[in-house]
Amino acid sequence: MRVVITGGTGFIGQALVRSLTERGDDVVVLTRGGRVADHCILGARAACCRGAGKVELASWTPDRTGEWSRLVDGSDAVVNLAGAGVFDARWTPEWKDTLRASRVLSTELLANAIARAERKPRVLVSSSAVGYYGLHGDDAVLDESSAPGDDFLATLVRDWEAAAAPAREAGVRVCHPRIGVVLGRGGGMLEKMVPLFRAFMGGPIGSGQQYLAWIHMVDAVRAIEHALDGEIAGPYNVTSPEPVTMNTFARVLGDVLGRPAMLRVPPLCVRMAVGDAADVLLNGQRAVPRRLSDTGFAFVFPEIASALADLVA
Repeated sequence: MRVVITGGTGFIGQALVRSLTERGDDVVVLTRGGRVADHCILGARAACCRGAGKVELASWTPDRTGEWSRLVDGSDAVVNLAGAGVFDARWTPEWKDTLRASRVLSTELLANAIARAERKPRVLVSSSAVGYYGLHGDDAVLDESSAPGDDFLATLVRDWEAAAAPAREAGVRVCHPRIGVVLGRGGGMLEKMVPLFRAFMGGPIGSGQQYLAWIHMVDAVRAIEHALDGEIAGPYNVTSPEPVTMNTFARVLGDVLGRPAMLRVPPLCVRMAVGDAADVLLNGQRAVPRRLSDTGFAFVFPEIASALADLVA
């Protein structure tokens, strides 16, 4: 296929670009450029050298329509992974505006470009998040039929999904991977936690009783490709079938690294570090991938011990 990707230079995007090119797809990465993009292209070219698909880099303006919209016309699929990092800064009013614009506005522009295309792609995979379900400090199991929350992040995610409506109304199959906490090398949660554990300073965040809806990077990428290749439409949770509490996650990470997991991070410290975003870390979602499982998706790393052993042992 010819796949257009926004956010292709990010944590998940780079892994997806490598995987798609390795299997023979041609990829167009829409990016604002910079050293991160160069790093992504180098990795993708390494994959191309093994005789797989090609990678093209194209500039885009996620806050306004531009020449990039022509690249959507004639593509087989579009993957939208664009969005500023939720925990990249404290949640000031200005940063909340950035989080919203980088997701909702960019998705609206992309969906409208797809709707205007003469040769529309078959599918738009527009990313979402399990934050849709809101803050859950309990052990309630959440699947795609569960109600949305009403906090800032839940409202943002709901509007983020709704922004893809123009593509859906134009007859394009639209699916929303509600992605959990992705565990992978070189970024994300593990990049921050592993050094602390190696230095004997690791432990659970907050009470540790909140659930972590996690997924291994390999399975996250495969779940996106599953949507590209299959017939799934609408939202589907991209999480492991076995979510764990923060206490369990910290204990298993400590076991894998041969370190104790005794130094609990108090809620006050979390709030001092990230402000209002602490509510997301101190609460959680016991989200499960019911729709993926119903379509026969087989996880490579369904349980936390094997996932962490693969990534950090």
